[in-house]
Amino acid sequence: MKTDLLAGRHIGINEQDTATMLRKIGVASLDELIEKTIPANIRLKEPLALEHPLTEYEFGKHIAALASKNKLYTTYIGLGWYNTITPAVIQRNVFENPVWYTSYTPYQTEVSQGRLEALMNFQTAVCDLTAMPLANCSLLDEATAAAEAVSMMYALRSRAQQKAGANVVFVDENIFPQTWAVMTTRAVPQGIELRVGKYKDFEPSPEVFACILQYPNSNGNAEDYAAFTEKAHTADCKVAVAADILSLALLTPPGEWGADIVFGTTQRLGTPMFYGGPSAAYFATRDEYKRNMPGRIIGWSKDKYGKLCYRMALQTREQHIKREKATSNICTAQALLATMAGFYAVYHGQEGISTIASRIHSIAVFLDRQLTDLGYTQVNTQYFDTLRFELPELISAQQIRTIALSKEVNLRYYENGDVGFSIDETTDIAAANLLLSIFAIAVGKDYQKVDDIPEQSIIDKTLKRTTPFLTHEVFNQYHTETEMMRYIKRLDRKDISLAQSMISLGSCTMKLNAAAEMLPLSYAAFMGMHPLVPEDQAEGYRELIKNLSEDLKIITGFAGVSLQPNSGAAGEYTGLRVIRAYLESIGEGHRNKILIPASAHGTNPASAIQAGFTTVTCACDELGNVDMDDLRAKAEANKNELAALMITYPSTHGIFETEIKEICEIIHACGAQVYMDGANMNAQVGLTN
Repeated sequence: MKTDLLAGRHIGINEQDTATMLRKIGVASLDELIEKTIPANIRLKEPLALEHPLTEYEFGKHIAALASKNKLYTTYIGLGWYNTITPAVIQRNVFENPVWYTSYTPYQTEVSQGRLEALMNFQTAVCDLTAMPLANCSLLDEATAAAEAVSMMYALRSRAQQKAGANVVFVDENIFPQTWAVMTTRAVPQGIELRVGKYKDFEPSPEVFACILQYPNSNGNAEDYAAFTEKAHTADCKVAVAADILSLALLTPPGEWGADIVFGTTQRLGTPMFYGGPSAAYFATRDEYKRNMPGRIIGWSKDKYGKLCYRMALQTREQHIKREKATSNICTAQALLATMAGFYAVYHGQEGISTIASRIHSIAVFLDRQLTDLGYTQVNTQYFDTLRFELPELISAQQIRTIALSKEVNLRYYENGDVGFSIDETTDIAAANLLLSIFAIAVGKDYQKVDDIPEQSIIDKTLKRTTPFLTHEVFNQYHTETEMMRYIKRLDRKDISLAQSMISLGSCTMKLNAAAEMLPLSYAAFMGMHPLVPEDQAEGYRELIKNLSEDLKIITGFAGVSLQPNSGAAGEYTGLRVIRAYLESIGEGHRNKILIPASAHGTNPASAIQAGFTTVTCACDELGNVDMDDLRAKAEANKNELAALMITYPSTHGIFETEIKEICEIIHACGAQVYMDGANMNAQVGLTN
């Protein structure tokens, strides 16, 4: 019995199309094409032992059942993730619109003007909110943006600092834990030491070249860092600040008190939490540092007729330019989510974003005062949205947790027994009253429900923003749904996506995701999940992750799987760090060279440098095949120091190296490992592993 499988409908290639393409290629069947393309000695002898494929309808039921296993509690954990409201006009016309989610990287500016304008909006909003002169068009997430800031400041050391071997970054102790973890992982192989401490106790010394601060900090306190920044600059130390971008509508932006780099996430600007999934990081800096900036910068230009147009003005890390000389392996952006954040700023404008921020802050002030009256001690003196409470005697965090969970509320519980919460855009009067009730019940006191919370602020004038933002006309003319819908439509008409044409470029893109795969992203149970909720609230997500990991093990033939942020460069870096850890575990940690064919993805050498290795390039012939004689010679010459080979398979030329098994054997004989870049892996799934 035939079933309506997704595979038969997705790309839209029917039997007649297939026959035409095979005839053009010069083969009689798909089987013959595969036989002539993929070396016989690596072909699978049996089909992959995967479960039978689902129809679209069956998949819809399956994914809905997984979503139903998630328990969507109201969550105030904060720590870099906050519930937010995605405007319906943006969700429907951008997030759920294939014109925006299937378009390819805007290398060809003439068919990318809509996206480039949307990304320029994002950059402008970031510059305005941070008070920095220059921003890129997004990075992968806040934690990796922090690591990029460290690498950038390391590259910007003065000649004297380089000569003296300055390699220490001071990090204030109240930084988000996930940011600290990623920074540590990235700093170690580069020989950079992270020194944690209290910013108030910081004393400059010759080995310290940079500082990292969180604003407001991980406890939620908004510190005045102006004097600290001045002290650091006097000692030739640069200062990078992880800033909550929504708080900058009310707080003095870091650019006004001297920061050299400001970075963070724009998740609060209308992007759901997705259980800690993708959101666009932002990265802003001084104009004089632009050539050391990671990622891409969108700029203005003029075409041959003198008409204003957009282009990728700077992409200093691009793979075909820098390769092993790159100080970053980032050559991409979170374009879809950066576009959404930019449209969020366009839709709300300064007045709307100020209103949202003021409402959040006012609710926090109200709860601060009410809970203080109930006997709790609030420890943050200056804050935007986050409160931390010391509990009255005889009251434990566990008591509060039990009450909160009974009301389907997640709070933040500190190691020392304190309890806190971060107010967000979705918190309304009813939610504020519910929070108040939890703390009142814990101390056995009555509380007074309120019907309104007045606008109020505790922000000191030394920390209060006084400068305007989002002043450009684009942020001041599309504040109704109809106007916004038409603006989005005007931009998407300037682009080419899968909605108009097949895009023959590249593989690192969402362009071929089926609509059936995209629909579940709009389920509330997937969109609204905070990554730090108790595990029993995320059973659907955990099952989904487990299912994917198990399938990937079968598809790749490997024993274990680690899931990475959505950039191949993140996977490359992780793979190399795993190889490093393995070699160290068997007493071969001295191996520090990576052999890379010239045909490999350009991020490969950049990732190798970031992971602390030295690269050795292996030649390829004019067709893109690895030069086997050169490979053998380079492997033999470096066999005592060789850690790994990085190879893209099939290569960037689309070639399945016929000697791939021999290549692996040569590398293994030298005591090294093989890292395969899977960017083109879809060409071999089910045929080899």
